[in-house]
Amino acid sequence: MTGVQLLTVTEDEGEQRLDRWLKRRFPQITQGAVEKLCRTGQLRLDGARVKSSDRVAPGQSIRVPPLPDTPAPAPSERSRISAADVKMIQDAVIFRDQHLIVLNKPPGLPSQGGSGQGDRHVDGLSEALTFGYKDRPKLVHRLDKDTSGILMLARTDRVARAARKIYWAVVAGVPNPRQGSIKFFLEKAPGRGKGGEGEKMLCIHPAKAKDHPEAKRAQTDYFTLWFLGNRLSWMALEPVTGRTHQLRAHMAEIGHPILGDGKYGGSAADNTGEGWGAAIGGDISKKLHLHARSITIEHPVTKEVMTFTAPLPDHMARTWKALDWKETDVPADPFEVFG
Repeated sequence: MTGVQLLTVTEDEGEQRLDRWLKRRFPQITQGAVEKLCRTGQLRLDGARVKSSDRVAPGQSIRVPPLPDTPAPAPSERSRISAADVKMIQDAVIFRDQHLIVLNKPPGLPSQGGSGQGDRHVDGLSEALTFGYKDRPKLVHRLDKDTSGILMLARTDRVARAARKIYWAVVAGVPNPRQGSIKFFLEKAPGRGKGGEGEKMLCIHPAKAKDHPEAKRAQTDYFTLWFLGNRLSWMALEPVTGRTHQLRAHMAEIGHPILGDGKYGGSAADNTGEGWGAAIGGDISKKLHLHARSITIEHPVTKEVMTFTAPLPDHMARTWKALDWKETDVPADPFEVFG
């Protein structure tokens, strides 16, 4: 058992989630233990209480309470994963080699545990993804619970660098202009969100960012791939930065919330005018229509540039069929094709 430690975040450790920072320093600690330390106030960032999802920055001081020296039990000793979940998470694998695993995460499955998320999440199921390795693969990034698509895990300490991520979404109305960039800063709203998603993010105009010291720069590039009258648009979204709820908050801020997004207004049924409302109905699912369609990376060892593409989840595939949209009718990377 270690004593209380005051540790400083180094330059090469900055701008990452607190839970990831802690588990890299102390591999024996579990996600559940991290959540408990945060909840009970034993883990402190610059003297203040924290959540596991808070981000650390170089130079910050982290108080770490006494931790056990014993490593976490081996997967075979603690496995509580059902056969159905083993099959589900293994069937989600798109690619794997000695260094990487790439999943097509289904909607409704959280990336990590946390308040309101329960025990069933990708991080918790990762022991079913060892495929003969001793250690479980670790998440490289995360997706919101209801966002589907490409999710990467690292099997070693060498992590692939993402060159480009492209999401597909269905949004209310048709953006004008059809292509552009959204550059609102983002900051957390006070209070807790529903379903364990944490706080809602608020958009701050760049001209007012100086008045919001907690706001972080964010940029989303968008391209309208197809549209249905004035009602719905099929969008390609590229997050230039990677902030919490960035795509959802940015699209809602410009008046085009993502279909099925209850947190940011995409489930509203009270607008029966142009573009939105209960009349969408029919075969169009009310689930969130946001999908991490593709990721382009540089392999951490071979340095090969690789692109992975994830098929649409069932509810979005039904929407595409209902609207007679064809995946093959649009460029895989419209930002590269049309600049």
